[in-house]
Amino acid sequence: MREEEVILVTPEDVVIGTMPKLEAHEKAVLHRAFSVFVLNDKGETLLQQRAAHKYHSPLLWTNTCCSHQRIGETNIQAGRRRLGEEMGFDTELKELFSFIYKAPFDNGLTEHELDHVLLGDFNGVPKINPEEVASWKWMDLDLIKKDLEEQPEIYTAWFRIIFNRFYDYIQQDKK
Repeated sequence: MREEEVILVTPEDVVIGTMPKLEAHEKAVLHRAFSVFVLNDKGETLLQQRAAHKYHSPLLWTNTCCSHQRIGETNIQAGRRRLGEEMGFDTELKELFSFIYKAPFDNGLTEHELDHVLLGDFNGVPKINPEEVASWKWMDLDLIKKDLEEQPEIYTAWFRIIFNRFYDYIQQDKK
């Protein structure tokens, strides 16, 4: 099976090519990605714990799902595809904002991504894919904020970077 490719982009999100995913992470090349946050009617966020065999950030807690867009796929299409693959449900998504981050890992790989943040609503029970997800939980935004301060090491690098922007966006949206 051919390795999945990521879409290489400029900081302005202009496509400049593709590269195998592992190679992009080895070379720390900027590529397009997305992060999905799902809220329920109580305002809680659905978090997932990454599967133990993931090649980076295993067993760390993070947003509902995330991955890389495929060629010809919109950010929304990619988010909905991956939501189904990882969490076993589908919902409407909207794009909130995007940002660039770079996070090196202990295994020599580096995430260097232009990350598009997407938001959806869901009130059911996910049907997690154990190949991707070890566990899940609904968590109040204020409790996540506090937990990130007290034990940041149990969360993924990108979640630690993204959460405050997401939190501020949700707080503004409530006004």
